[in-house]
Amino acid sequence: MSSDQTIPNYTVLIPARLSSSRLPNKPLADLNGIPMIVRVAQRAMQSKASRVVVACDDSSIRQVCIEHGVEAVLTSQNHTSGTDRLAEACEILNLCDTEIVVNVQGDEPLIEPSVIDAVAKCLVIHPNVYMSTVAHAIDAIEEFLSPNVVKVVTNEAGLALYFSRATIPWWRDGNPQTLKALPSPPPLRHIGLYAYTVGFLKQYPSLEHSHLEELEALEQLRALSHGYSIAVHISEHNPGPGVDTPQDLERVRKILSH
Repeated sequence: MSSDQTIPNYTVLIPARLSSSRLPNKPLADLNGIPMIVRVAQRAMQSKASRVVVACDDSSIRQVCIEHGVEAVLTSQNHTSGTDRLAEACEILNLCDTEIVVNVQGDEPLIEPSVIDAVAKCLVIHPNVYMSTVAHAIDAIEEFLSPNVVKVVTNEAGLALYFSRATIPWWRDGNPQTLKALPSPPPLRHIGLYAYTVGFLKQYPSLEHSHLEELEALEQLRALSHGYSIAVHISEHNPGPGVDTPQDLERVRKILSH
């Protein structure tokens, strides 16, 4: 544990599902001799987390983790989301409701370890908040306009007001057809890294799905729709590329080879 007492004792949980429509057997994809899920866990181990555990749905994933010295638990294959999978992992690991867990996506082998610490620390800075996440400044107009880039706006206390695929915030007289510069201060891109208290994480799958969540296809809107605050850490680090497609896989392989 770090001597920095503002970083809490926390556990990293990494959900891993074997099937993937765009990249079959994605967690086991070879990244320069090491399976991707192991690469992700190794990056997470460079954070100040007290424990890093892969929550997987197939024994083949658990086996490669064990072979590389990574702790892993086997969860149900019937979960509809990574959040559901992590809730089961908390039960398997007997984590207390007051403990903090950080959800690191299993397809982010280049994740910055210090950002993992920062999202956990957010729940210390905001002691009455049960969920936190990360964003960074957008520096390209095409990202601001893209519905594939999720944006977030926050209040003065650093809590999320809304997440959207739309261009938010937007000035009254703005015209997307003639946009030549980003607004100032720059809009924020949401990064899919989350910290939760265990108690809230176990409760989350039972919350009723919201209209906004379904409309935007953004699971975090369920929390806002039910009145739960989400603290947002603004990172100076742009996220490394994730892996969703074979093309992404090749790009990350090249980065790791340098």
